[in-house]
Amino acid sequence: MSHTIRKAIFPVAGLGTRLLPATKSIPKEMLPIVDRPIIEYAVAEATTAGITHLIFVNSRGKSALEDHFDRHVELEEALMQKGKTAELHRLTDIIPTGVCWSVVRQSEALGLGHAVWCARHLIGNEPFAVLLPDDVIMADTPCLQQMMDRHREVGGNLVAVENVPANQTNRYGILDAGADDERPDGLVEVHGLVEKPRPEYAPSTLSIIGRYILQPNVFDALESSKKGVGGEIQLTDAMAALIDHQPFHGYRFDGVRYDCGDRLGWLKANVAFALRRSDLLDVRAALQDILSQSS
Repeated sequence: MSHTIRKAIFPVAGLGTRLLPATKSIPKEMLPIVDRPIIEYAVAEATTAGITHLIFVNSRGKSALEDHFDRHVELEEALMQKGKTAELHRLTDIIPTGVCWSVVRQSEALGLGHAVWCARHLIGNEPFAVLLPDDVIMADTPCLQQMMDRHREVGGNLVAVENVPANQTNRYGILDAGADDERPDGLVEVHGLVEKPRPEYAPSTLSIIGRYILQPNVFDALESSKKGVGGEIQLTDAMAALIDHQPFHGYRFDGVRYDCGDRLGWLKANVAFALRRSDLLDVRAALQDILSQSS
């Protein structure tokens, strides 16, 4: 089976309840990190890694996300007439040339596994990526590109992982990992997966974060999946069914993850990305000023 990954699924149907009331009428994926919505960071990561077909799994009431990726001809013409070429390029470069995008609807909130399953007809019989936009990753080499490089070596299924505090294992899919000696290639053998285990039952503290490269066989497992933790169809359960039949690895990526579905994580991401911007050189001084006034 080919190792080339051309398609990526972006599950964006969630309600964003952790960020209410801001997300009452604005999709959480459209909240800005500096001056770009959260979803753009995941899209840029995917297209930089060579993804050419973006698949958004959306839900009722979140058309703002679709509008963002559509052309706004009147706005483009207005910017052109005013000579605002930099602003125009920021709009037209959101989706690079040669990249297409599709939207499918998840009509019921039945979990991440169900959201991925909803895109099965657009994936077909080829490996694909899944990116959860809430997890914004700052890295010199985009996280998905790092994973693509490893995937060419090992094939099969690959998930991005990082250690979490022991008292937070009930928030994540947790790996039952093989001998984990901090291999220089970042790979971890996976013997099993457990969705959101209580700390006393967690096989490790190595958690899956929102980047996956999966084989299409996962759709068969999702087809027969029963509702799991939280009464939802869990992607973790379907992936676990593949472990004895296909290569399955975790990958310790190089970079820093910000959970932008959480207030503090979103604020941290704004500060971190602003500090890296060459056009925002006064950010550090502004933060120091704020801290001095609040101390």
